[in-house]
Amino acid sequence: MRSILVQAGRDPGMTARLDTAMNIARAQEGHVTLLLDTPIDRYVTVDPYGGTYVAREALEAALKEDDALAEAFAGRLQGDDVPFDIAQYELPPVDALASGARLADVTIVSRSGGLAGDLAMVSRTPVLALPDAKALAVPLGVVCIAWDGGDEAANALRAAVPLLQGGAAVHVLTVLTEKAEGFPPTDAMRYLARHDIKAELHELPRGASIEETLATAAAQLGAQLMVMGAYGHSRVREFLFGGVTRYFLEEPTAPPLLLAH
Repeated sequence: MRSILVQAGRDPGMTARLDTAMNIARAQEGHVTLLLDTPIDRYVTVDPYGGTYVAREALEAALKEDDALAEAFAGRLQGDDVPFDIAQYELPPVDALASGARLADVTIVSRSGGLAGDLAMVSRTPVLALPDAKALAVPLGVVCIAWDGGDEAANALRAAVPLLQGGAAVHVLTVLTEKAEGFPPTDAMRYLARHDIKAELHELPRGASIEETLATAAAQLGAQLMVMGAYGHSRVREFLFGGVTRYFLEEPTAPPLLLAH
């Protein structure tokens, strides 16, 4: 993970995002890109007759504020030991991050921002979703991998390999169901072994739900990071009935998430 994209802003989670990016960059000899976005569509109004109006003064003020913020970030990082650059976009947030992530190895956002799930669906770059209050320490101590045998889980596992190659205790969690689907967890274990990553397999009896079973196991193991596929079922189904991705994105006590679709 040598190309690290960070959603930049003034929100409470920015410190954790930036510190996490710097931690990963130092460990991987990487480069950090801060992405500042001023979505123009927020300042455009269309009336019922098709007329378009731009709140030019508000837009210009927002652009100036972000220019000033970019200068402040540059001043903050200039004397640090990690190479960086700052990119500025004027697109809707998910579009801006997906565009900026085309040649990134990971995109770092905050769970509280509400963008992680949508971004994981439209971007081919894995998404690291953090709580607001705490940065992710690298090298990692304990990592849990939620394995359901799906393509999404396989993508997330492959994306996580650089973070796992530092002596972390890696636990592959699979919830036992009546009908096994996809790739068996032994395939995940074999893949990790080929990368010289030792892992322990946990086959968990299902409790009240799959997500609660995974959350309980991750808490008991002291997971610092949960690696999981994003939306193995449809977004509509998760919205109506809940699901693993939605649960972990909304659960405030969940560990940081590395998501891929």
